[in-house]
Amino acid sequence: MSSSASSPRVPLLLGVAGLIPFAGLSLALASGFVLPLFADDDSMRVALVGYGVAILSFLGGVRWGLAIRESEAGDGRANRDFIIAVVPALIGWFAWFQPSPADLWWLVMAHIVLALLDYGLACRIIVPEWYGRLRLALGGAAAACLMLAAIVAG
Repeated sequence: MSSSASSPRVPLLLGVAGLIPFAGLSLALASGFVLPLFADDDSMRVALVGYGVAILSFLGGVRWGLAIRESEAGDGRANRDFIIAVVPALIGWFAWFQPSPADLWWLVMAHIVLALLDYGLACRIIVPEWYGRLRLALGGAAAACLMLAAIVAG
């Protein structure tokens, strides 16, 4: 793997764009402003939780793909990574059924832990260093937005 620390432009821009729903919904909830397309605060909170779950599932899919590659290479760690790939979606599904603000706090925890685990992929030289750093930054930003919404809801 390349050890380049600077993120390629496209993944960086897409990652930052992926933060827009987290930031927009969290800031709207914190300010009491209801965004267009939403009826009220509760519908925005549900949309935020849904987006947080969707992103966890997406990131689990990334891990699944990496585990497939590891299993093809005969790496014994692939089974652990297959398990790690499924857990974020399961935690998100569990969070979906929790009352507010517990749903948001579960998502905060899941996004932080997954960002740290993804950074570990860079430490194990399974992904480029830039991916690990990008995941730390994006996961931290998503968790901060979810935390703001949880505090407001709480």
